[in-house]
Amino acid sequence: MATPDFILALREKVGTAPLWLSGATAVVLTPQRDRALFVRRSDNGEWTPVTGIIDPLEHPARAALREIEEETGVRARVLHLVALDTVGPMTYPNGDEASYLDLAFVCEWKAGEPHPADGENTEARWFPADQPPPMNDRFTRVYARALEQLENGVTTTDLPADVR
Repeated sequence: MATPDFILALREKVGTAPLWLSGATAVVLTPQRDRALFVRRSDNGEWTPVTGIIDPLEHPARAALREIEEETGVRARVLHLVALDTVGPMTYPNGDEASYLDLAFVCEWKAGEPHPADGENTEARWFPADQPPPMNDRFTRVYARALEQLENGVTTTDLPADVR
């Protein structure tokens, strides 16, 4: 998994000590809502929505779109915020510790065919929206909530214009 440069710089100062970081999760659906995009992680082989670390001063919705394009080659737009959650603490194989404030967004595909674009995933592909791949409890809840909110017409109106 690619570690952002700002985290590498922090790790030079704090070693493996716990870090509190911000993350973004992106549930990507086709405009017809009939297919959903998932990735298979290269580190543990699990299927997930697209996820990533938010860069310093980056808007979380922009981070979600950046991660979608970096990891899958797909361009999307953000529809709304789905969930806000804490994740961790986690200890990585190299001993680094981190916890995350994760902002999950539901997004809509605009262009591009999914493929594992940056080495963080071994697969990136569409699944029927009603038949997602097996996922851990956290991602299963986020995905179900995204679909539920879409069915109920939930929207976020205060997103920057360039992510909508």
